Amino acid sequence: MNLALEREIVTTKSTAGRLFVDGMFECYTLEDPVREIPGVPVEAWKIPGETAVPAGAYEVVIAYSPKHKRDMPLLLDVPGFVGIEIHSGNTAVDTKGCILLGTYRESADVIRSSRAAFDALYPKIANARTLGEKVLIVITNPPTPPSV
Repeated sequence: MNLALEREIVTTKSTAGRLFVDGMFECYTLEDPVREIPGVPVEAWKIPGETAVPAGAYEVVIAYSPKHKRDMPLLLDVPGFVGIEIHSGNTAVDTKGCILLGTYRESADVIRSSRAAFDALYPKIANARTLGEKVLIVITNPPTPPSV
């Protein structure tokens, strides 16, 4: 299974994007602001708990989350980050570097119906993993992150 997260809008509060599953639009996303500086080590630009993960390709597994007390999609081997999950939430306050999902975007900094979006995506990832399929998420930044 291939997931593609296309980041679209970067504000001082968050990063809004769209998530695709095998090329089909799935839902909207919200993350912390992109602070990435290409070619510069993560520790030079990361603000802990307030920074989106670097653009790149990451394997997604299903693993138990102590925070959520249930199995959750988890990104593996994210440089400079640990415990990056895909979960529900509406604003950047609800994330510490994780990827939030929503069925619609209220504004550049707010997504809504996040539980419905998560409940639609989770079984797709879980089923793929159960069948032994590798799940990969490719995260891309806008060519020049627009500031709003």
